[in-house]
Amino acid sequence: MVTKGNLVKRSTFLIVGSAAAITVAGPAWAQGDNADVRRSGPVTIAPYIEASQVVTTELSPGSDTVTYTQLATGVDAQVTGRNTGGSASIRYERTFGYDDKVSDSSTLSGVIRGYGSIVPQAITIEGGALATRVRVRADGSTAFEGLGDQAAESKTYAAYVGPNIHTELGDAQVNANYRLGYTRVDAPEVTPLAPGAQSPDIFDDSWSQNANIHIGTRPGQPLPVGVGVGAGYTREDISTLDQRAEDFHARADVTVPLSSSLAAVGGIGYENVQVSSRDALRDANDVPILDGAGRYITDSNSPRIMAYDVSGLIWDVGVMWRPSPRTSFEAHVGRRYDSTTYYGSFAWAPNSRSALNVSAYDGITGFGGQLTNALAGLPTDFSANRNPITGDMTGCVASLQGGGCLTGALGSVRSATFRGRGIAATYSERVGRTSAGIGAGYDRRTFIAAPGTVLASANGVVDESYWASVYASGEIDRRSSFMVNAHVNWLKSGFNNRADATIYGASAAYRRYLIQGLSANAAIAVDRIDSDVVGETLSTAAARLGLRYDF
Repeated sequence: MVTKGNLVKRSTFLIVGSAAAITVAGPAWAQGDNADVRRSGPVTIAPYIEASQVVTTELSPGSDTVTYTQLATGVDAQVTGRNTGGSASIRYERTFGYDDKVSDSSTLSGVIRGYGSIVPQAITIEGGALATRVRVRADGSTAFEGLGDQAAESKTYAAYVGPNIHTELGDAQVNANYRLGYTRVDAPEVTPLAPGAQSPDIFDDSWSQNANIHIGTRPGQPLPVGVGVGAGYTREDISTLDQRAEDFHARADVTVPLSSSLAAVGGIGYENVQVSSRDALRDANDVPILDGAGRYITDSNSPRIMAYDVSGLIWDVGVMWRPSPRTSFEAHVGRRYDSTTYYGSFAWAPNSRSALNVSAYDGITGFGGQLTNALAGLPTDFSANRNPITGDMTGCVASLQGGGCLTGALGSVRSATFRGRGIAATYSERVGRTSAGIGAGYDRRTFIAAPGTVLASANGVVDESYWASVYASGEIDRRSSFMVNAHVNWLKSGFNNRADATIYGASAAYRRYLIQGLSANAAIAVDRIDSDVVGETLSTAAARLGLRYDF
């Protein structure tokens, strides 16, 4: 008998998946048999220090060459327990330049995702955090690539925490959760695409909340079909222009078994979605006033203006298929946001060494809400992917648990709320001590802004991104390992005369242990951006030599 529980544990209104990567690098260096890793039962801790010399050459349109030194310390850790689990990769890096072309700087990067049970199988606390940097383009979109322009770097930080509750009331299953998230972007003041054009509204920070509760029965317990009711509430408060996005919904759903592995599902309910903001503070000539970082200053005395207000009936129908614990599929179509909505997922793990994941998503949120949602969707058992030249996070983690990419959520740092829709697919394979993977996807953002405000021109504008990537990494022998990857991204922006761009690159790295704990490493990379923006087309090559000590 198919049950709602063994097909999938559904929340009140499921929006499946998070955006996939614009770039995917290979997994972090394998420690091998020569690394001195601290182990304590289910806990693995691998701290390290590193010193490197990096040279970067501009291939076109100029020919500048810069050299700088990197000093870094970090730790990779994993926890696997009966009631706890999680992974972390944290790195602090200091860069020392030799002239004005590269300034001294410090960077904190990393990703953490984990959980711990307060009451086993009943109450769990989970959380995550991210620190990374990307290159900000002149239209507010971003890209992971090694062009090394410090003046265009955006440092992004995000974190979330919250409880999950599961209990039973007779035949009914009760599931509830709450998540509180915070996101901040330290971004440069970006030069507009054309003289007189409006500067992009770069995101500053936001608080997001997400709460859901669902009570339901499984087919056959006691009715032939599964029935349930639930409600959910999401809210994001964005500091820029005091934007607020709220979504409340309540619905009833039914699960009808069709076979031992297939069921039809459907739901109907009510939803109210509102997006509102204030206007920017203006001078005597009605020109918006910017702060020192180039962001709009909110006029706290201006009235709150509605940008989006949709309420009424919502519904969806679909199928759920779970022929085995290694395979699950679901697809839904319905009505939401006063238009047709599609979402679904497919996960297939043919064996313990490979995994395929596909997700389609649709939701209204801000940059911070989408990023914390994607962070919450990461697996808890992963190895971080880092750029072999800079050491930065690439936005993805390597895991056989499921999809593990954040980069789609990082695709634009504009502050305006948007409706995000897209699809992403990743496949990973591990053969012996070699891992490989491929990813591809599409993300579309339709921005929402209030009329009469400084952001009004963004309303209805669409940004699109497509990506594809491939990577491989592993051990050559007991003393050495390698990593290679390649990626291509197509960015299509509706802002400022469609500032389209194609970004592609490739890198390779080699590491060899010299003595216990001490290794030498080398890497090379080539990156290029082809852009419609005058002066933004650029090609670079970089090389890195360094020593690393694993404690």
